[in-house]
Amino acid sequence: MDTTRQGTDVRNRLVDDLKLVIKDAEELLRSSGQQVDEGYQAARAKFESTLSNARGGLTSLQGNVFASSREALANTNQYVQEHPWQSVSVGALAGLVLGMWLGRR
Repeated sequence: MDTTRQGTDVRNRLVDDLKLVIKDAEELLRSSGQQVDEGYQAARAKFESTLSNARGGLTSLQGNVFASSREALANTNQYVQEHPWQSVSVGALAGLVLGMWLGRR
């Protein structure tokens, strides 16, 4: 369960970092708007298009991550509700194995 939490934390940090990169790129585009060279304008338009696509993809990825996390949580909750003793047994077995492994270190 801790591994799932770490994975979620890593994904959240990645999403936050990508949002920051997109924000910085937008700021760069706004501050460099005074350039008039035709080649520069074409490159800027292409970059703005790519940036817009990245923003849309990031929003979609974030939604998918949250949806899959909610679904996994709901499935786990349902399984534990339907099979409480099996869940307790698996948890106890995992604790025993982990305890034995740590005891040998």
